[in-house]
Amino acid sequence: MACQPGNGSRELSLLAARLMQEKKARDLVLLETGKISIVADYFLIGTGNSRIQIRAICDHLRQQLKESGFLPLRIEGYGEGYWVLMDYGGLVIHLLQQEARDFYDLERLWDRAPVVEKL
Repeated sequence: MACQPGNGSRELSLLAARLMQEKKARDLVLLETGKISIVADYFLIGTGNSRIQIRAICDHLRQQLKESGFLPLRIEGYGEGYWVLMDYGGLVIHLLQQEARDFYDLERLWDRAPVVEKL
């Protein structure tokens, strides 16, 4: 099941961040977007070093979150591995290569969202 907004989104976000760290994602930032947008309660943003690493992080997230009862609503960009978006309802995970992260600068785009944690 997807995590409905306001229903355990924070716990799911922190679990996802821990799982991303297990696969060496860098520069993790958790933004509380629910206060300024209806898109999701939280955005979790992280950086991977390569297409291979980003896909490995995504595979790990998908498997471990599934075992915890969470299924994504959709996953986009997995094939390219440049910017992968994983939508879990109340949580949207953005995993980008450094070049994409610098170019799109999601933290600046969502700068009104409070930073919950820099992990």
